[in-house]
Amino acid sequence: MVAERVTSYRHAGLQFDVTDSGPIDGPVIILLHGFPPNRSSWERVAHLLNEAGLRTLAPDQRGYSPQARPRRRLSYRSDDIARDAIALIDEVNCERVHVVGHDWGGFVAWKLATSVPERLNGVTVLSTPHPKALVRSLLSSAQILRSGYIGFFQIPALPEIVLRRHLGQMLRRFGLPASIADEYQRFMRQPDALRGALNWYRGMLIPARRGAGKIGTGDDRVHIPTTYVWGNCDTALGPRAAHLTKHYVDGPYRFVELDENHWLPERVPGRVAQEIIADVTENRRFRAGSPGAG
Repeated sequence: MVAERVTSYRHAGLQFDVTDSGPIDGPVIILLHGFPPNRSSWERVAHLLNEAGLRTLAPDQRGYSPQARPRRRLSYRSDDIARDAIALIDEVNCERVHVVGHDWGGFVAWKLATSVPERLNGVTVLSTPHPKALVRSLLSSAQILRSGYIGFFQIPALPEIVLRRHLGQMLRRFGLPASIADEYQRFMRQPDALRGALNWYRGMLIPARRGAGKIGTGDDRVHIPTTYVWGNCDTALGPRAAHLTKHYVDGPYRFVELDENHWLPERVPGRVAQEIIADVTENRRFRAGSPGAG
């Protein structure tokens, strides 16, 4: 059966746009963006991965795709967003994929690693520590001060008003190149885009819907090959959570510390691609040497 390109897919009544590039028969890499970028944040990384023989699929996630922007925060529970990513894996008709996530996309990558490890060869997480490590760091470091903006995002309507006008300026202040910051601000001025993006902060900790069934086993530990790449100049995610993350990974683990800020896909796409390629290569060796492999 010949594989086909995935330019969009449907899940839970929503339609998600996807950029599918690289060799159609190459190993599949799912690229999950964070806030406030859309899938365009992966363009330079994807190009390098495609040159290395890897097929990349970068979706605009819930709240970002024009036809996947529910207005209610209750539509942004973590299980529902994780199911969106699982639906993409199903759509590409691949038994196992490698997942890469940055920022909120990293949160989804951790969620997939603990809930559907049988669908993944491994994960590469950029910037975002393991969720349990982040919670621990709130009680034992200055992380709670770094995360103060999340409280502001809980206020109805006001964050949308402020960010619609000042988002580009704020992103430049936090180290994102000006041309990219302005591009993200233009995108966020689309109807309901900013509200959808902020609803990730407002809905992710809401318990799963009754009758929906929680995905996974409830085990918060990661048992598959994992690489965590963190910039030590990240103003949002500090060192305490970064260094605690290793305690929640039981599988093969690499921690890569860069002299960089939060915006790793945009600022150092070559280094990000290098780490992903290394992961895919090493994970092939790991699986080949596993009992029953081959």
